Amino acid sequence: MTAFGRFMFPNVLFEPPTSFKVGKPEDFPPGVVDERFKEANGVWIIHNEGLLTALIAICTHLGCPPAWLEAQNKFKCPCHGSGYYKSGINFEGPTPRPLERAKISIDPVDGQILVDKSQKYLWEQGQWEDPSSFIAMS
Repeated sequence: MTAFGRFMFPNVLFEPPTSFKVGKPEDFPPGVVDERFKEANGVWIIHNEGLLTALIAICTHLGCPPAWLEAQNKFKCPCHGSGYYKSGINFEGPTPRPLERAKISIDPVDGQILVDKSQKYLWEQGQWEDPSSFIAMS
């Protein structure tokens, strides 16, 4: 009887949407790693060196979630010690490549930043040069 009941209530996995809004560009001051969207959406919004980017919060070594260490000015993966600069470029540990960027744009209707994790950009393939991987800030 218990097995029959399981069919009446199937297991459903609820995942956050891959596309979401995070606010307006002026909400992200220069030099700041914004962690407000890490838990719910799995991204950091970073305003660094004149660019606004959405870094995907997954270590490229084995998929653990790194932490932003403000005092050390770096991302650090707790699993195997991989480290990344604020830009997402790897510099220590076993990680084979930089963090990935998500597509980021400004919605023409309301001026809010739109992040789309279904589109990823990889540094090692030269995709960080794609204008959809960043917003140029003045």
